Amino acid sequence: MRWSVVIIFILIIMVGYSFVIVSLGPIDPLGRLSFVKLENPDMYPGHPHSVLLAQYAQKKGSKCALVLHFAGSSTYSSYQEGNVYIIEVAFIDTQGAGSTSLSQINLLDSLKVALFGVPDGRYKYMSDGVVYNNYTSMMKHVNNIARQHGQQGAIPTVYHGTVRTDNPIIDPGCGFPLYFQILTNTYGMIPGYIYTFTGMIFPYLNSPYRNFELMHSSELQYYYNNGFININYQNSNVKTGKYYGQNSSNTD
Repeated sequence: MRWSVVIIFILIIMVGYSFVIVSLGPIDPLGRLSFVKLENPDMYPGHPHSVLLAQYAQKKGSKCALVLHFAGSSTYSSYQEGNVYIIEVAFIDTQGAGSTSLSQINLLDSLKVALFGVPDGRYKYMSDGVVYNNYTSMMKHVNNIARQHGQQGAIPTVYHGTVRTDNPIIDPGCGFPLYFQILTNTYGMIPGYIYTFTGMIFPYLNSPYRNFELMHSSELQYYYNNGFININYQNSNVKTGKYYGQNSSNTD
């Protein structure tokens, strides 16, 4: 009984510390935005997920929001959604094509990244058609854009979360590693773990599309992968495959 009380007390301290430090910081971590793609391009003015993100930001009184992706063939250009400016950033894992499916996840590698962070030089980043070679340059770009669009206070941040082939309940989806990196770089490991976990729960509690996306996930994945809802399928002029350790055909 004594040890259980001690453990509960430590957990309360950790959660309380994380809440305080995040509430005072520059990033407001919301979590996962969606489970599967409804349309593609999947973040543009008027898209259901884009409108939803803008609504999340407006509820917090924010003029900007940040959405994170796994880089494929897109410029990840930022844009205006109503009263909210959506900033897009994608990460490029130069040591491979990334966890594009459950069968490609390197669990040992993922554990090392979770415990020790992303090794220097491993990730590059794409935003507004520009590839940034390091985390600092990418975040400087994000903060400059936010200031230009009148952002005051923390930027509401989500990872896209869409899954193209696997079970979206099990697979955390697009942009998840970058979300974890931003949290741990900004707030440290303990808040990073806590807000990564709460972020995975976020769409179950907040997204009006959760039931539709989960009930029809296999159909929507089939439509996307066969080009039925992807109007720019294979048509992008931006190719990030050259940055990967192996050829990549991602189109997220």
